[in-house]
Amino acid sequence: MAGENSVALEGAEVRARIARAKKIVVKIGSSSLTGDDFWIQPDRIDAFVDALQARMGRGSDVLVVSSGAVAAGMAPLGMKARPQDLANKQATAAVGQVFLANEWGRSFARYDKVIGQVLLTAADAGNRTRARNAQRTIDRLRQMGVVPIINENDTVVTGEINFGDNDRLAAIVAHLTSADALILLSDVDGLYDKNPTDPTARFIAEVKDGNDLADVVAGDGGRVGTGGMASKVSAARLASRSGIPVLLTSAANIAEAVGEARVGTVFHPKSSRLTAWKFWALYAADVSGTIRVDEGAMKAVTAGGNSLLAVGITDFSGEFHPGDIVEIHGPKGQMIGRGEVNYDSHTLAGMLGRHSGDLPADQQRPVVHADYLSNYASRA
Repeated sequence: MAGENSVALEGAEVRARIARAKKIVVKIGSSSLTGDDFWIQPDRIDAFVDALQARMGRGSDVLVVSSGAVAAGMAPLGMKARPQDLANKQATAAVGQVFLANEWGRSFARYDKVIGQVLLTAADAGNRTRARNAQRTIDRLRQMGVVPIINENDTVVTGEINFGDNDRLAAIVAHLTSADALILLSDVDGLYDKNPTDPTARFIAEVKDGNDLADVVAGDGGRVGTGGMASKVSAARLASRSGIPVLLTSAANIAEAVGEARVGTVFHPKSSRLTAWKFWALYAADVSGTIRVDEGAMKAVTAGGNSLLAVGITDFSGEFHPGDIVEIHGPKGQMIGRGEVNYDSHTLAGMLGRHSGDLPADQQRPVVHADYLSNYASRA
C-alpha cells in the first residue's frame, strides 16, 4: 500500500494542528491489540504506550479509547470465533475487560503512570446528566495525572444500542472533553477509495468535505472488531463536523501519528465548532418521538434557521414531554433535524396546523425554538 509515501504536504496545516494539539483522543481497535490466537499482545500495548508517553512528555494530555474487551475475553474462555449472541458477548466482555485493563495498567506503570478505566454506553452519552458526569470524571482523572482508558461497556450494552466498535464513542468523547484532535488507529494505513488490497485502489490523503468521499466504498469490520472503515469514516466526519481535526491511519503508524502526523488521512475540521448542546442533540441524545412537518416548515427550519411552529406540523408519533429531544421529518419522511420540544405530546395534539395567534397564550411559544434546533442540512 502506497498511502504512507503519498501524503506529501496534502492537509499540511491540519496535520500541523494535530501535531501540536494539547489534548488528543487516540482510539485503538480490537485487531490492533490481540493476535491471531485472540490473546492480548503485551508488546503491542507497550509500543502504543511508548508512543503515547512520548507525546505526553511533550506536554499533551492523551485520552485513550480502547476497544478489545470482547476480543480479549475470547482466548481465556477458549473461544475460536467472536460470540454473536448478546449473553455470550457480554460475558466474554466481562472477562476480557479485566485482562485489557490489567495490560494497560501494567504498561503505563513502566512510566509511573496510573490508569483509570471509564466504561460508557450509548445511553450514557444520550442522557445529558450522565454525559456531563462522564465529562467531569474524565476531566478530573486528567487533573490527577491519571490516563483515562475509555471503552464501551459491553457487559450491559444491548445489541440495538451501541457505538460501533468505539469509533463513534471516540468522536463523542473528543467533543465531550473539548479535545483538540482525534486520532483513529486500525489495521489500514489510511483511507482508500476501495479495498486497499485492490491494486487499483487510490489513497486519499485528505478529506475536506463530503465531495471527497463521493467515490469511496468503505467496508465493515473484521474477525474481532465490529467497526470497519465505514465506521471510522463516519466517526471522523462526526468529529470534524464539530470542529475537531482527525487523523486516520494504522496502529503500526502510532509513533508518526502522535508525532508530526505526516501519515494517513486527515479530515479537515469545520471552521465553526458546534455548541455542546447541538452536538449532543444531533449525535448522542435519546429521541423520544418524531414530528412531521410540511414543505414550508421544512424550508423554514433548514434554510431559514427559524423556529418550528405548530402551523407547519402535520403529525407526530411517540410520547414526549417538555425538554425531550424529538426528531423532525419532512413531508416525504426524510430526517431534517432534531430539537428540544417545548410541549408534551398530549398538548401538541391539539396544536397541529394552527397559527400561533389562534392558540391559547400558554401555547404561543414555538414547538421547537431555533436556539434548540439542529438541522441535518448543516452537517455536510
